[in-house]
Amino acid sequence: MKIVVCVKQVPDTKGGVKFNPDGTLDRGAMLAIMNPDDKAGLEAALRLKDEYGAEVTVLTMGLPKAEEVLREAMAMGADKGILVTDRVLGGADTWATSTTLAGALRNLEYDLIITGRQAIDGDTAQVGPQISEHLDLPVISYAKDIKIEGDSVVVERQYDDRYHVLKAKMPCLVTALSELNEPRYMTPGGIFDAYDAEITVWGRNDLKDVDDANLGLNGSPTKIAKASDKVRKGAGEKVELDADESVAYIMGKLKEKHVI
Repeated sequence: MKIVVCVKQVPDTKGGVKFNPDGTLDRGAMLAIMNPDDKAGLEAALRLKDEYGAEVTVLTMGLPKAEEVLREAMAMGADKGILVTDRVLGGADTWATSTTLAGALRNLEYDLIITGRQAIDGDTAQVGPQISEHLDLPVISYAKDIKIEGDSVVVERQYDDRYHVLKAKMPCLVTALSELNEPRYMTPGGIFDAYDAEITVWGRNDLKDVDDANLGLNGSPTKIAKASDKVRKGAGEKVELDADESVAYIMGKLKEKHVI
């Protein structure tokens, strides 16, 4: 079995967010981590590797520094890492990103593609399903459990306060929730091996069956009108009252705001 996991290096929002003049994220100036949903998808793939001896390839698109998340994935147990990086791919929205990743995936053999449900820097949940459309694959999203039955994948798909059990014949694509599992830690030996391993680097010319008009910022139909860091709230109003007065004060404010 061959599994490809698509991961993304995203800003660590605890360290603050910075923007370029065109409204896109200045990724090179921020601390970065592996996207949590993607890490859960990676763990799911590694568990399938443990059970079935699957080969796990990790694919990412980003700046050259995105190599860090590939080495982290390999230190966790992935077999190969592929970085797609090129200046012409910068500033991509979900459409241009999924087009790029699909162009890279056409170079690979796979039975199962796993992506995260969504990335914490965009929260769109669009890239995984868009990849499946580009590659004409069945897709099951919001996976909270993944199992293999013969040549099919069986997924518990989260749905409101319950879940669906869906089965699809491979090859197919599954998007994973961060709640899917608890990702394993890197091992010391794995870290040494990962940093000795070679990362495959692809550029624009390595992408198959893609049009330049659908790549990068110029190929992105989504245009950002305005972007800013989160607005900090004021200190608010502080009062010191006894218990009865506090109750009356709070009830008054709730009525004032038409909450009650």
